[in-house]
Amino acid sequence: MAEGLTRQQLYDRIRASSKEEFILEEMTRLGFWARNTSQPSLPETLIRREGELRRELNELLAEKQKYRNKEKMLADMRKERMAKAKLKRAETKKRNEEKRIARAAAWAEKKKVDITYLGEDVSAGLNKITPDEAQLAKFGLPVFKDATALAAAMGISLGKLRFLAFNRQVANTSHYQRFEIPKKSGGTRVISAPMPQLKAAQHWILENILYKINNSAAAHGFVPGRSIVTNAVPHVGQDIVINIDLRDFFPSVPYKRVKGLFCKLGYAEQVATILGLLCTEPEVDEILLDNRKYYVAKTERHLPQGAPTSPALTNLICFKLDRRFEGLAAKYGYAYTRYADDMTFSAKGDAADKAGQVLWAVKQVVKEEGFTIHPDKLKVMRRGDKREVTGIVVNEKISLDRDTLRKFRALLHQISKTGLAGKRWGKGKNIISSMEGFANYVYMVKPEQGAKLKETLATLLQREDIKTEARNLWTTGTTDAATAAMPADAPSAPQPSVPQHPEGIPVAKDAPTATNKPDKPWWDVL
Repeated sequence: MAEGLTRQQLYDRIRASSKEEFILEEMTRLGFWARNTSQPSLPETLIRREGELRRELNELLAEKQKYRNKEKMLADMRKERMAKAKLKRAETKKRNEEKRIARAAAWAEKKKVDITYLGEDVSAGLNKITPDEAQLAKFGLPVFKDATALAAAMGISLGKLRFLAFNRQVANTSHYQRFEIPKKSGGTRVISAPMPQLKAAQHWILENILYKINNSAAAHGFVPGRSIVTNAVPHVGQDIVINIDLRDFFPSVPYKRVKGLFCKLGYAEQVATILGLLCTEPEVDEILLDNRKYYVAKTERHLPQGAPTSPALTNLICFKLDRRFEGLAAKYGYAYTRYADDMTFSAKGDAADKAGQVLWAVKQVVKEEGFTIHPDKLKVMRRGDKREVTGIVVNEKISLDRDTLRKFRALLHQISKTGLAGKRWGKGKNIISSMEGFANYVYMVKPEQGAKLKETLATLLQREDIKTEARNLWTTGTTDAATAAMPADAPSAPQPSVPQHPEGIPVAKDAPTATNKPDKPWWDVL
């Protein structure tokens, strides 16, 4: 018996070849049959050939037996085919996974040095990185060869720049804090105040790009060295003053227009796209789903009311509009100025009779420039009326509304007698901030009067009883209840939109100064 084999194994081995071949192999193994390595003997050759033929015959018989049962044959074929397909799928899956990992690694490396995607509908030009250096030099603007250079100049990482600029239709985070403030004309205005990181990026754009470009001579809002006073001076003593307000001023300026401005300044489309996204945002709906808040965009991106870059961008975008109105005003003998969305035309003598022609032409230009006139805020003031420009009376000289000044002095007197309870000034919830803002406004327009009011107010606020009452109102939250007793038509304090430079020169609200702080929230730009 073959060494180590069971009886069944011996039978199987003999059945696989032949009995003679098995005996020959065993005799050779045990040394009873000499192995001729050079030339096998004839019996040995015949025995082995017989074994080969028997094995081949067994295979053919097995194949024949398999084909006799058609269903089993098909099942075996399917099983074999499925096994091969499964193996092929596994190999393909492995190759695809390896490719995916390689692509992800390559994409991660590319994202470290470049920005190639910022969301739907805004990423088409991100591969264009060649700036117009001659155009940039013309405006004295810094050159950024790509997004990496822009991020380095801003002092942030490329990943942070991508995060701040990415255009998402649905997001679970927002770069803006939204709230409402009352309008002087009634209703509320939605303010979108940028979060600190985006706000810092917008201030960088403001100081390093937007403030380096000259505005039109007619623009007085948020321009260094100009103010509501300089905006009103050209209209003093005129026979007719026309005030025109643009409806939805900031929302009327879409992302594409902002991006186009940066392109015209000379920036490559990649950098212009990023700058445009940093300065715009869509209106969103806040949706709560599974205890998570989502921000869903419901409009196209546009300039937000509250971003520090919005006023400067509108001034630059309105440059052509201002030039057209300057030409129109010169043609009809009018003076023209613009403070943000508030446009003013004025004239004297025979030119005042051409107001109808001027208004018709103005409406055409406004429409062509992509804006809309607010029909409820169009005012035509003639001689004999109180003529106001951005809250300043311009009848014969720069002055303030007497009734408002009288009511403010009366308010100070009442507070000195009975305290803060039940008092209100304007629509603000904080009466002290509102009074300080109005006093600063008077000081900017009429320095002598304003200085006296500021001194009176400061003395009043230093009284211990007033300070104690102010603290109590603030900590207990009773300011609203106290102000509810005041009449609804209590005078609103015209807020100075432009703070004063330490040297007394009016500067733009967002202009970088070392010691200056605005008298009202920085986001309240209209």
